[in-house]
Amino acid sequence: MNIDLSGRTAIITGASSGIGAHFALTLAEHGANVALCARRIDRLEALRDELRGKGVKAEAVALDVADAGTCKDAVASAACTLGSPDILLNNAGIDGARMAIKQDIAEFQKVVAVNLTGAFAMAQACAQAMIADGKGGSIVNTASILGLRQGQTLSAYAASKAAVVQLTKQLALEWGRHGIRVNALAPGYFPTELTEGLLNTPVGKDMLSRIPMQRFGNLSDLDGPMLLLASDLGAYMTGAVIPVDGGHLVSSL
Repeated sequence: MNIDLSGRTAIITGASSGIGAHFALTLAEHGANVALCARRIDRLEALRDELRGKGVKAEAVALDVADAGTCKDAVASAACTLGSPDILLNNAGIDGARMAIKQDIAEFQKVVAVNLTGAFAMAQACAQAMIADGKGGSIVNTASILGLRQGQTLSAYAASKAAVVQLTKQLALEWGRHGIRVNALAPGYFPTELTEGLLNTPVGKDMLSRIPMQRFGNLSDLDGPMLLLASDLGAYMTGAVIPVDGGHLVSSL
């Protein structure tokens, strides 16, 4: 099926690398205008220039979602040049890997500030803009299979992603009447800057053995589920959480 996002504005957080940067390229390939948001402005500008070279309307917006008060400004900045948001990909995240017994409370709070509070602040800012413009839209949160199951040394991350799962359902309930759909992806393990230090270790190899499809994900494996939720193909979907994990969640006990 043809997915045409021409004329729609997509805001992507965590767009400087990994899944976020990949999603920006994917949305642009399907016609969307893209606002690239992250802390590393140099990387955003490089990606913005690459997209503009392909004829895509793109902007780079410096944003640290841990500073929730700036999220509304970032949405306003993107809307000023690209138009009111139609799509938000809430992708910014950090892992804060640490044994729980040794985790500093400030470090735990930082993970929550980025992964949960930042996601809520961006969703709220975009929803306010969508409602003001009277057109609804789609918000896609990046959760994780660790929001549904457990993993060693990742208490802060898993707790924050479990909260993102529930936040997704809460916002879907509240905002459906405004034509705003809120769904989430729950990726398994994909090679990115965040995970590459783990996947190539003996721990990563042991993890691989428990994935029924016997491989880690390719970023392109996320394209179909993301486009389903972001586009009109998923027009009657809200409050859904879609695992994309090669069957990791159903692995044998």
